[in-house]
Amino acid sequence: MNRDSNKDHKHRHETYAAKSDSRGKPMKRSKERLIVVSNRLPYVFARTPEGGWKTEGGSGGLVSALVPVLRDRGGTWLGWTGSSGDGTGLDQAMAQASEQLGFNLRGVQLDAADVDNFYHGFSNEVIWPLFHDLPSLCVFDPKYWHSYKEVNRRFAEALVEECGKADFVWVHDYHLMNVAAEARSLGCKVRMGFFLHIPFPPPDIFFKLPWRSSLLHALLRFDLIGFQTVRDRRNFIQCLRLSEGQVTVQGKGNVVTVTAGAYTTRVGNFPISIDYGNFARQAASAEVAARADELHRLLPNRKLVLGIDRLDYTKGIPHRLRAFRDALDRYPELRERLSLIQVVVPSRVDIPEYHSLKIEIEQLVGEINGKYMRPGGWVPVWYVYSSLSRSDLLAYYRAAHIALVTPLKDGMNLVAKEYCACSIEEECVLILSEFAGAAAQLQRGALLVNPHDMEGVADAIYRAYTMSDDERRNRMRRLRRGVRECDIFWWVDTYLQAAIERDLSDYPQPQNYVPEPTPDYVPI
Repeated sequence: MNRDSNKDHKHRHETYAAKSDSRGKPMKRSKERLIVVSNRLPYVFARTPEGGWKTEGGSGGLVSALVPVLRDRGGTWLGWTGSSGDGTGLDQAMAQASEQLGFNLRGVQLDAADVDNFYHGFSNEVIWPLFHDLPSLCVFDPKYWHSYKEVNRRFAEALVEECGKADFVWVHDYHLMNVAAEARSLGCKVRMGFFLHIPFPPPDIFFKLPWRSSLLHALLRFDLIGFQTVRDRRNFIQCLRLSEGQVTVQGKGNVVTVTAGAYTTRVGNFPISIDYGNFARQAASAEVAARADELHRLLPNRKLVLGIDRLDYTKGIPHRLRAFRDALDRYPELRERLSLIQVVVPSRVDIPEYHSLKIEIEQLVGEINGKYMRPGGWVPVWYVYSSLSRSDLLAYYRAAHIALVTPLKDGMNLVAKEYCACSIEEECVLILSEFAGAAAQLQRGALLVNPHDMEGVADAIYRAYTMSDDERRNRMRRLRRGVRECDIFWWVDTYLQAAIERDLSDYPQPQNYVPEPTPDYVPI
């Protein structure tokens, strides 16, 4: 199957027509409607000053990938509306949005207590830090767990009312890990899949969760559990072995069948990606090119290093700044020849830990600039604390000679893939944390670093700065080819094909796809 054309790839994804693989074996066409369940809907609903509702279309890879599938198959997207107050008139606003999208939206209402305990509490003060290997930041409050179960029950009730016997339900992310268990308790027997967008921790971290057995049992009620990487899949199975005792694993490749006690499910790794074609086309536009040129005029005669992150303690921004300072300390030839543009997108600013993080970042920026800045000339760190327009984001990507993507832990990290897609001149270098999920796919072209190793990251910055043009181009071409062939539409196809077919051994992979090595599953 020829996957060189992103347009053909997207068309196959949208129509899901009957097709043949590279060996001529017909692939089945699914007749099920798709029911997508996520914490938020693809539209955001908010009150207007006049008391009505305004809607704003959501963005991101998941929305752009799943909207055409839902339009083609028919189905429903179920999620929280984003409102926690009076819902009067919301049904009409959702009906209008559904008509625009071409499929149904179904809202789940949360009140202020739900938002505090389910969303800010269990989801973001327990699961988020725990699954990112930061258990010291967890708040194991029992009321959070009770709220999590209650809200997941509410989602399950809405799901049971919405889905038919022939539908396939695809549940997304850590907010809704209990949905299948709650739906099964209500008698729901439809096939249900789950995809975790964040990492799954190893047993020594996961077992700190007081409700670990309940959560594992809840996940086992899904028919297919998807993770980003082989490492995440391995961690999940190891947790099962330690918790449940006798666990059997059958099959090879990216999907295996797991039996733990009375439950049997299928578990796979499906690395999420981006709409490569859309990023590459927009990055090549005249508007983006002009903005990128303007950045070079403002910061002339130097190479630009770029960091773009949400304000989050998992992104390792202070570690990155210290590494950049170390590079300037130990490699004087970088001074006045290199500038770091660090963009921080505001996030959860009302949480004390995030406010403290922002202060720490700003202090480090001030210290570095105070030590090295030259009046009227070179500024080592250009700090931007703001959300970016799409054009500005792409301009930063295109202008940067080096990208520093160094999270302490990430499920995937799509910034790395977006940077590659936008590097259309192919004369750039990606420095990537080995703890980002994207490292498994991008390791052959990126410079992998340990974000905790300050000197190692500094050395990588120096290596990227001094790298020959030929090596830069060869590395970036390899990266862009891999991201192009394993794009967001490939991800959706692969997951849905796994959900439909019991055996993926004949599912064709892109020509340049290099799968992660499958580990041997040995009881620990």
